Amino acid sequence: MKKKNINYKKLYTEMILEKYPQKISQCHCILKKKEITVMDIIRLNKIISSEASESINQKYKSYDRTAIFEILDYQKKHRLNNVATARHFNISRNTLGSWKKQFLV
Repeated sequence: MKKKNINYKKLYTEMILEKYPQKISQCHCILKKKEITVMDIIRLNKIISSEASESINQKYKSYDRTAIFEILDYQKKHRLNNVATARHFNISRNTLGSWKKQFLV
């Protein structure tokens, strides 16, 4: 059985046009890309969601290898510790620590 990939670009474009038309200009630079990454999806969620719903959505986040390496590279490039990186990406510092151990960065 063939696994179908979700077209997040189409999904978010339709959702923003229907529910958040006032935020289309903020999201346009991300949505005009040919393919959007997990990090782009997180940025889109940050733009369109409110502060209250952000804590609810936090527990449903998942990251692929490329997103994890992008976060760890960001940390290394900007010379941040786990606490500062966790605050920037709104993830647990323990998650960062386990990623570092797992991927030996």
